[in-house]
Amino acid sequence: MTKRTRHGKEIEAFILREVGTHPRDIARHTARQFDISRQAVNRFLRELVAQGVLSLEGRTSRSRYSLPSLRRESFTLPLQGLQEDAVWRNHLGTLLGDLPPNVRGIWEYAASEMINNAIDHSNGTELAIEVERDAARTALVLRDNGVGIFRKIKEACHLEDERHAVLELAKGKLTTDPRRHTGEGIFFTSRMLDDFGIVSGDVHYTHKFGEEEDWIARSEMPAAGTAVFMRLANASPRTSQEVFEFFASEKNDYGFNKTVVPVRLARQGLEQLISRSQAKRLLVRIDRFHIVIFDFAGVDSIGPAFADEIFRVFERNHPNIRLLDINAAPSVKHMIARARSVPETPDDPGS
Repeated sequence: MTKRTRHGKEIEAFILREVGTHPRDIARHTARQFDISRQAVNRFLRELVAQGVLSLEGRTSRSRYSLPSLRRESFTLPLQGLQEDAVWRNHLGTLLGDLPPNVRGIWEYAASEMINNAIDHSNGTELAIEVERDAARTALVLRDNGVGIFRKIKEACHLEDERHAVLELAKGKLTTDPRRHTGEGIFFTSRMLDDFGIVSGDVHYTHKFGEEEDWIARSEMPAAGTAVFMRLANASPRTSQEVFEFFASEKNDYGFNKTVVPVRLARQGLEQLISRSQAKRLLVRIDRFHIVIFDFAGVDSIGPAFADEIFRVFERNHPNIRLLDINAAPSVKHMIARARSVPETPDDPGS
């Protein structure tokens, strides 16, 4: 392969990756990225359109590029007696089998875990599966007609609100059936994919790879059962093993011993994080990890009682658990330092 050919493939890959967010100015965007003329970019665009991997609507200044669907499949399976490995082997594996091995491996893990969750936990009768591929990405959607994942977690864990179930999912190691499951499937799946989302009832949870915040919102149209949305770039360099290793607390430790907790999910609406009860909600089940990273992205301030409960009371009662913070605003860092600086007393009541 010549240097020119390699450069051309880089340009084509960039166009396919970026056209979704630059449908009208992809030529200018690409020209700026590679320091080439727009005329040169237009030659690549015409070739991709001729190949059928890129669509063009309109002319001249009104032109708009997009990625057409190259393959779309949907089918519905009964959950009774369903086995996730058979679904992969007989359906999804054939649809995704031509993807690079690392990407195929991620899809096999993600699909198998989410299908197994529907089989074992949804209490539903059927599972609808949709697969859509274009030249850049693959999307997989799973919909069951069960009780709804957030509702089930809320009831099983005696939570006040279904949105609190999202916080527990974000921590990892959450399962309503600990005898049969480790509670790792949803957590690792959400961290492997480019985009991951769950809609159930009127709660919508999303996680994007590379973004520090998870998002939770009220869905305008409450959904029966559970819908899981997943998307991954066809040329992603990621591997499932890299994700597993990142959440091991030490090198060569393949246990799930480290977690990142999005602190903002502990609050509801516009409330401030000021109380011990909010802190205790955030601390539920983190004693299962060796390293806990509290991500304060989106949190401008915390109250002294909130900080004290986590970074003095809990930290001193659990000396074997390492608590770290990231993305903390100066005011948040001040409160954390203040809590840790309180002298230890014989009783240390934490009040």
